[in-house]
This record gives sequence, structure tokens and C-alpha cells, in this order.
Amino acid sequence: MQLIDLSRSLENTDYADPPGLGPKITYFRHDETADQLLQFFPGVTRDQLPGGEGWAVESATISTHNGTHLDAPYHYHSTMDGGKRAITIDEVPLEWCIGRGVKLDFRHLPDGHVVTAAEIEAEFARIGHDLAPGDIVLVNTAAGAKYGTAAYVASGCGIGRDATLWMTERGMRVCGTDAWSWDAPFVHTAEKVAQSGNAGLIWEGHRAGMERAYCHMEKLANLDQLPDTGFEVQCFPVKIKAASAGWTRPVAILRNQP
Repeated sequence: MQLIDLSRSLENTDYADPPGLGPKITYFRHDETADQLLQFFPGVTRDQLPGGEGWAVESATISTHNGTHLDAPYHYHSTMDGGKRAITIDEVPLEWCIGRGVKLDFRHLPDGHVVTAAEIEAEFARIGHDLAPGDIVLVNTAAGAKYGTAAYVASGCGIGRDATLWMTERGMRVCGTDAWSWDAPFVHTAEKVAQSGNAGLIWEGHRAGMERAYCHMEKLANLDQLPDTGFEVQCFPVKIKAASAGWTRPVAILRNQP
């Protein structure tokens, strides 16, 4: 059995999120925390600790959308499935988060391209896979190779409303992308909205959840290491009460064939 880590690390970086939206992690070393430890043990002095050291610990100020995370339908809109209350991340069925994986390769598409239903259907035909209920669809875009650079947030294609609905109509409940967003990067969408005046283009892939509930992961890693099919994905989110998303460490499991 081979495990492939599909997650990005939470880290202090200017490149994984738009300016001002990144996490802030403060690291406390062993030589800085002896007093924290000793407050629980009156009468013990620092020189009685091994090396005079306390513990290593970190303090973080982060969004639920920093790092690799799973978005709940509540993130996209207050309603889902045509008007029902949208579920939050702690309400996402665990059954949705484990399933047969399939990878779509859209690395050749230009930054800002919005994938259509016809393009999704053609890619499934190319890899010879019939999308079935419970399948977890992973989208490999040009953004994955640019992670860690200033170009990342504006890179990669996005999945459009009709393309998303094409998949949810066939029973897909969870999907994911290596890009910053399931939708096309905002900088490209903003140009199209300014030219057309059509505000319906904004976040169209996300908003598809208003019609049919689904979850997606963003900022995935190592999708280029996956085959098109023949693996399982597990992506259970951290359970945060009433939240719009939860951090996850998704894993692809490739089992040896007998």
C-alpha cells in the first residue's frame, strides 16, 4: 500500500493566500518555555529540568481557509439544495469524506480559464472513467506547480457552475483542487465581470452548491503523483462548531494489486 500526502503545510508565507489573509504562527522553543511548565510544579527550579528546557509549542492565528481545507456548503451560501439551510463543516457526513478517487488533468488550460461541463465530460471520457456516487474528484491545474511563489494565487483554471453541477448530478459530494480556489482566480474573473457586467460570474463554481450540496478541498498538493484512477481518498475535516470549513490532511491510498 502506498500513501500520498495531498496536503500543504500551514506556514508563515506570503504566497499561499492573498495579501493579508495568511496565517500567523508564533513558535516557542524549549529554551523559552521552562517557566510555563514550572508553573504546574511549585518548588521545582529550571535547573532540575533536562537541559533546563520546557516544551515546544506554537500559537496560531489562522482562518479556517488557510492551508489545505475542506469547504462546507455553508461557505458558499446560507442555503443549499434549492433553499434548505446549508450545513456547516461539523455537519458534513463522514461518509462523504472517503471514496474512490479520480484525477482530472487540466494543467494545460490557461490561468483564469473556466472549465465547462463539456470539458469535464471530455476529460472523464479521455481517462475512461464513469463518475459514480461517492467518487472524490481531484483537479490538477497549473497552479500546483507554482505553489510557494508569488504567482500561485492568480494561477490555474477554475471549475464553472455547469461543470460542478454536471458532477454533483452524478452523485459527487466531495472534490478538490490544487489551486487557491475551486473557482477561477479572482483577478481574471474581475476582468470578465468588468467587461460583461455579469455579476453571476462571481464565484459561480462555489455557488453551484446552492442548487446541489457538495464540498470541495482547496490548496491540495502532489496531484501530479497520482494516476488518473485506481486509488482511494480520505479527507476528514477538523470538526469546528458551526464553521464554514475545516483543515484536513487528505491522503490518497494506492493499494498493491495481487
